[in-house]
Amino acid sequence: MAKPQPTLMDKIVSLCKRRGFIFPASEIYGGIGNTYDYGPLGVELKRRVKDAWWNAVVTARADVVGLDSAIIQNPKTWETSGHVAGFTDPMVDCKKCKGRFRADHIGDLSCPEKPSKRPGECGGELTEPRSFNLMFKTHVGPMEGSGSVAYLRPETAQGIFLNFKSVLECSRLKPPFGIAQIGKSFRNEITPGNFVFRTREFEQAEMEFFVPPAENDEWYEHWRGVRFDWYIDHGISPERLRLREHDAAELAHYSTATADIEYEYPFGWGELEGIACRTDFDLARHSEASGVDLRYFDPQTKERYFPYVIEPAGGVDRMALTFLIDAYEEEELEKDTRVVLHFHPAIAPTTAAVFPLVKKEGMPERAREIEAELRAARMTTFYDEKAAIGRRYRRQDEVGTPFCVTVDGDTLAEDLVTVRHRDTMEQERVATGELVSYLDDAVRNWGRASRV
Repeated sequence: MAKPQPTLMDKIVSLCKRRGFIFPASEIYGGIGNTYDYGPLGVELKRRVKDAWWNAVVTARADVVGLDSAIIQNPKTWETSGHVAGFTDPMVDCKKCKGRFRADHIGDLSCPEKPSKRPGECGGELTEPRSFNLMFKTHVGPMEGSGSVAYLRPETAQGIFLNFKSVLECSRLKPPFGIAQIGKSFRNEITPGNFVFRTREFEQAEMEFFVPPAENDEWYEHWRGVRFDWYIDHGISPERLRLREHDAAELAHYSTATADIEYEYPFGWGELEGIACRTDFDLARHSEASGVDLRYFDPQTKERYFPYVIEPAGGVDRMALTFLIDAYEEEELEKDTRVVLHFHPAIAPTTAAVFPLVKKEGMPERAREIEAELRAARMTTFYDEKAAIGRRYRRQDEVGTPFCVTVDGDTLAEDLVTVRHRDTMEQERVATGELVSYLDDAVRNWGRASRV
């Protein structure tokens, strides 16, 4: 019987563990369901994804500021926002295999005992759907009781709404303006899965953009376009992206419009990021519940109103996974197959790898000096002197390093290095004194044409 061929997701998961992107958490103790740790390359990938998001959403704009709110907030926060009463998914159990499943995802799930069958098709009976609250409960203080109950936040957005008045006063901004943050959120998902696509602990990148109600539609269109283009600008294939508007039945009760940026994953189309019109629901609810007036006073019109909110929100772990999947290629060459990750250089965990051609004649020492110069220029680097130069190139291709810098005899004699480009495998001679500016220009001018 022929051995089943690994799927693309199997290959991605294997590469992530082998090369130090993502490891199963607590693996020496048998792990814990759908929980992962990021290794040396993975943590750099996530950091660079977050930096690219922050730069585009906050640093490059004059109308957005940052925030870092607490993970554990006063529990009234979640009562007021509706999470305590309504943040639920429908859950069913299989009486035979004891598996638990989201009732609205049955058609996409597999029986744990018979993966070729859907839940309930294994000869077992499914229970009636019942509501399951997704928030993680904890206790604050030394005594456990109803008065000490708190929750790990299921989203970062509410911390922004609670701080709206304080940020408004200290930043001297006025609508339209935004407050952004990146941070951990926690959801006790019934059926997490597809690697880091859906996990119980994840990192969110969210921004709440506060606008005069009359400008809501204009800014909704703006952020739909800006966020869609960001993925293309950072190397995602346009043919694998789409913008899907929610129909009326899908909309949250407080939303007038929502669009998902979706990506065609190996397991089907899935949400990558959402852009939602949240109206004034959150500010109005928190204002009423707390007794603190969270309306904005316009000194020109003398009008006091709750701004409407446009919210672009995405999971950083899901973004990183998407960049990994989209970058992956098995390229057939004359003599072998090259596995390569075509990361945008702004996303790649390592910008440049530095190699001595051989381990003698002063080449390792000079290579170390050049690597230190690149690090001083705030580039992420990797040094390697083991194995033949071709094998070292292949290792860096597999982890997505866009440039390899080789020190050879000409470096010692004429101060010239060889720069190899990952996507084309072309090589250029560059003076060591111009190397930093050369690489900076190459990163800045990188485009999808480089992948042809």
